[in-house]
Amino acid sequence: MDNNNKLLAEVNGKKIYRNDVISFMQNIEGGARFQNEEGIKVLTDEMVNQEIILADAYKNKLDDDEEFKSELKLVKDNMLKNFAMHKIFESVNPTEEELKKYYEENKELISPNKTYTASHILVDDLDKANKVYEEIAAGLDFEEAAKKYSKDPSGANGGSLGTFPKGVMVKEFQEGLDSLKVGEISKPVKSQFGYHIIKLDDIQNEQVKAFDEVKEQVYQTYLMVKRQEKYLEKLKEISKDAEVKKYY
Repeated sequence: MDNNNKLLAEVNGKKIYRNDVISFMQNIEGGARFQNEEGIKVLTDEMVNQEIILADAYKNKLDDDEEFKSELKLVKDNMLKNFAMHKIFESVNPTEEELKKYYEENKELISPNKTYTASHILVDDLDKANKVYEEIAAGLDFEEAAKKYSKDPSGANGGSLGTFPKGVMVKEFQEGLDSLKVGEISKPVKSQFGYHIIKLDDIQNEQVKAFDEVKEQVYQTYLMVKRQEKYLEKLKEISKDAEVKKYY
């Protein structure tokens, strides 16, 4: 007989097995300290006590208490939300062929062969962008200009965008990047966000990794993308039946 299936106690007919106690141990903070025979006995005693408390709660109809019902509804609603999401996502089960196809179509993002390190300054209009560009050309440090003028959160960090692969920035920004040599600063570049002054700090060229090397990354990325698609499809399908009022 498997030792983990050993019956350790009974309370009002409710059986408590060793594997029940082990599960209980794994779900309490600091449970590892009970990983010995004495600890198992201590936890078994606690599980017995909790069953006694539970029986008394039912006897006194605490499950009919309005406060309990309110808390129970919150727990049930949260569990049901998670279960509903699970039902939406369960049909996403990518095949090897689908993963390889996704990899081939998104190779630059999954395994970038070119990454950029860059900074930018973002302002609302062309006149202001030209003024900032002229100040930098006249000697104003780019980082100081970013802190002084940029409306992007990166301005606080001197405009730094860190290192990123080709294709993650909007088309106009990417084209501006590709027109620069390392160390150069662009004239104002217009995008949907405003006007950018871009400084290319570095370019790194790397060898593209083969599918087998990044298979797990491809799987996780594909899973996330397809789950999002299913989520939005479901929302589109059912939102017409919902009465929604927004006040923001």
